[in-house]
Amino acid sequence: MEQHPGTQTSVPAATAATAATAATATQPRLADLVIRAGAIYSMASDRAMYRAVALRDEWIVAVSSDPHGLDDLISSGTRVLDDSGLTLLPALYDTHNHLLEAARNFTMVPVDQAHSIAEFLDLIRQRATQTPAGQWIRTTNAWNEANLAERRLPTAAELDSASSQHPVLVRRGGHSGVANSLALQQAGITRDTPNPPGGTYGRLPDGSLSGGLEGGAVYVVAGRIPPSSFEEQVASLRQAGHVFAALGLGAVRDPLVQRDELLLYQAAWERGQLSVRCQPMVVVTPGGALADRIALVEGLGVRSGFGDDWLRLWGLKFVMDGGVEGAALDQPFTAGPPNAGHLNWDLDEMVAVANVAVRRGWRIGTHCVGDRATRAVLDVYERVLAANPDLPPGTLVLEHAILANAEQRARAIRLRIPVTVQQPLLYAQGAAMLKLWGPERAQAAMPVRAWLNEGAALSAGSDYPAAGYDAMRSIWGLVTRGTEAAGVLGPDQVIDQYTAFWLYTAAGARLGGEDHLRGTLAPRRLADLVAFHTDPIICPVDGLLPLRPAFTLVGGRAVFDPERRLG
Repeated sequence: MEQHPGTQTSVPAATAATAATAATATQPRLADLVIRAGAIYSMASDRAMYRAVALRDEWIVAVSSDPHGLDDLISSGTRVLDDSGLTLLPALYDTHNHLLEAARNFTMVPVDQAHSIAEFLDLIRQRATQTPAGQWIRTTNAWNEANLAERRLPTAAELDSASSQHPVLVRRGGHSGVANSLALQQAGITRDTPNPPGGTYGRLPDGSLSGGLEGGAVYVVAGRIPPSSFEEQVASLRQAGHVFAALGLGAVRDPLVQRDELLLYQAAWERGQLSVRCQPMVVVTPGGALADRIALVEGLGVRSGFGDDWLRLWGLKFVMDGGVEGAALDQPFTAGPPNAGHLNWDLDEMVAVANVAVRRGWRIGTHCVGDRATRAVLDVYERVLAANPDLPPGTLVLEHAILANAEQRARAIRLRIPVTVQQPLLYAQGAAMLKLWGPERAQAAMPVRAWLNEGAALSAGSDYPAAGYDAMRSIWGLVTRGTEAAGVLGPDQVIDQYTAFWLYTAAGARLGGEDHLRGTLAPRRLADLVAFHTDPIICPVDGLLPLRPAFTLVGGRAVFDPERRLG
C-alpha cells in the first residue's frame, strides 16, 4: 500500500528529466489541450513535479518537466494554455461530504447567516410569511451555535414565537436539532413519549419537552416531512455540484444516502448534470428487526463498485454513535447530566448484517466519534475479519474516529482499516468539545499527525453539513489546528501543506481503490485537475483561506472556468 509522504515542510523538487512521459511506449495521439504552468504537482509517491500536461478526451496522455516538452503533441486543433503563474494539482476529493444535504440546504431557511437568536428567529419568521399555514419550515443544517452570540440552540418556545402556524424543524449538522411545538405534535411526541433508539428528546426540569432533539430523535421528526418533488431535488443536486466544482472539488463520497435517493443520483447522471464524481454510501439503520436490515442489504442486488467513473457505489454506511453531543465515551461528559453517550447498534446484530454485506461484495464505513464507539466498531470489524479472512484491505472503514487513542489506532492499523478524518469538525465544534469533553479530550481530538506517523491509511474530507465544505478551510485547519471559537486545539497534530493536499487527492483515491484512475496527475489517469493563481503548497498559511481556483476540470471538461480560459 502506498505510504503517505510524511510531514516535511520542504517543497518537492522538479524531476531532472526533461523528456515527456508518454501514455504509451509509442507516440500518443495529439492532444486536445496542453497546459504549461509554473508548477504541476503530481501528488504521486515520488513527489514528481512537472511544467506541462497534455489531455486528450477525458484522460491525461503525457506530462513533462519541460514547459515545452509536449509541443510535439500540439496540432491545429489543440488548445494551448500557457501561464507560468498557474499551479496545478489533482482535483480535490472530499471523502466524507453529504452532497444531497447540500442540495437540500439551498432551498431551506439560511440560518447560517444569523449571528444571534433574534436574527435566527427573524429568518424563520420571514419564511413563514411566504409559506402557507400548516406547511413545514426547515432550516439549513449547515450552521453551528458558535456563530450565535448566545452560543446555544434556540428552544421550542422561541421557535413558536417565530411561527405557531407552521411545524418548524431546525437541524444542526446530522445529529442535533430543535422542533417547535407544532412539529412535535405532528410527529406524535409528547412528554410521555420514551426516547427513540439511539436518540433523546430534550426535556425541561419539569419533564416537559424542550424541543431539543439528539441522535435518532432528529430522524423521527424529519421523517414526518414531505419531501420536495423529484425534479426539484435533481435540480438542487445539479446546483450543489456546480458550487463544489467552484471550490476545486472533483469528487465527493456521500456517506449517508437512502436507497430511494439513489434515483436522484441516477437521474442527474443520465442527464449529464453531475459536475463532480459521486460515490454514494447506502445507509443501513441500526433500528428495526434484524431480518429487515439483512433483507435491505440482500435486496440491493448490486455491490460496491457498481457504476461508472462519474457515479459509482462506494458501499454501505453504519452509524455507531452520535455527534459531539451524543458521542459514546469511555468517561462521562464534563457538562450536563451525568452520561457517557450511547451506542446505536447491538454489536452481535451489526456483525450479522456486516457478514452478509461483505460476502455480497460491499464495503462498509461506520461512523464513530467517541472512544467507546471506536472500540465497539473495531470489535465488530475484528469479528467480521475473523469470519471472512480473505477480505481485501479497505473493505471496512472508520469514519471520524475523533477520539481514537493510541491503542485503538494501533489496532486499526494492524487490521488494515482505513480512516477518514474531517478537520472542519474540529474547527466548527471545538468549543463544544471543550465544554462537553473537557480540555484533555478536546486537545486529543482528531489525531491526524499521530495516525500518519503510525502508518494509518488516512484520507480527508469535511463532513458537511456538520461543518463547511470549503476544502481550503479544511486544509488550513489540518495545517494550523485552528478552530472557530476555541483557539488552537492539539497543536502537536499539525501537518504540512503538501501532506494536507495529499490527503485531499491521492489518499482519497486510494480509499476507494481508484488510485490507478485518479488522485494523481500522470499518464493514464483521468483528467481531473484544479488550477490556482497562487501556489497553495508554498503560500503563507493564512493565504489558504481566501484561495479559490482559477478553474476546475473533471474528465477533461471545464466544470468551473469563470475566466473562460478553456473556451
